[in-house]
This record gives sequence, C-alpha cells and structure tokens, in this order.
Amino acid sequence: MSPSLFDRIGGEAVVNSAIDIFGRKLLTDERLTPFFEGVDTSNEAEMARIAGKLKAFLTMATGGPHKYTAEDMRSVHAPLVQQGLSDMHFDAVLELIGETLAELGVHGDLIAESAAVAEGSRGDVLCK
Repeated sequence: MSPSLFDRIGGEAVVNSAIDIFGRKLLTDERLTPFFEGVDTSNEAEMARIAGKLKAFLTMATGGPHKYTAEDMRSVHAPLVQQGLSDMHFDAVLELIGETLAELGVHGDLIAESAAVAEGSRGDVLCK
C-alpha cells in the first residue's frame, strides 16, 4: 500500500507547522477577514479552537485522518454562507493553503493533489 498524501507531505509535523502560518494568513487576508470579525486573537482558548479546526481541515485536505464530516462542514460554515461566503472565498483559502505548503517545502505536485482533495469539500463548505 502506498503512503497517503498526508504522509508524503510530511504528516502531522508539516500540518502542525502549517497551522501557525496558515492561521495568520487566514486571519489577515482582506478577502477573508470579514468572516473573522470578533475573533479575539489574544484569547488562547479561542485561538486553540480555531487552530483545531484548521488542523482538521488541513489534515483532511492532505488526505490524512480527519474528523470532519459533511454535516460538520455544513453546520460550521452555514452562518458564514449567510454572511456571503462564496466560491471566491473558498478559492482564497485554497490559495493560502497552497502558499503555506510551498513555504514549508512541499512539492508542487503534492500541493495540487492537496487542493484536489480539499476541492471535494467545496459543496459542503458552501452548503450547496
């Protein structure tokens, strides 16, 4: 059996490293900041909760073991869809994931493969 994409990019170590980079990008990207209004970045518990969700998503996006389900994705993102979350925003998140993985030295082919896996969640994230 061949190694999973998750394992080929470096497994949990790379995903954990990506959380800090990706999280900063996500919380400061002007295309996405409207969805994070009210997030207290000085609140460690709130940031840990967000980091946990990001880790689950990045793990899922790289084909690793994850705990996200379609129901979870829809329920978590439904309020954001009501605020205007759209394909443009989903594309921005994929872009930021790709940038983050590239910064960590992940090969372009593996980044593209990760994007393809994440793409499979577009309908659930956008409640389509």
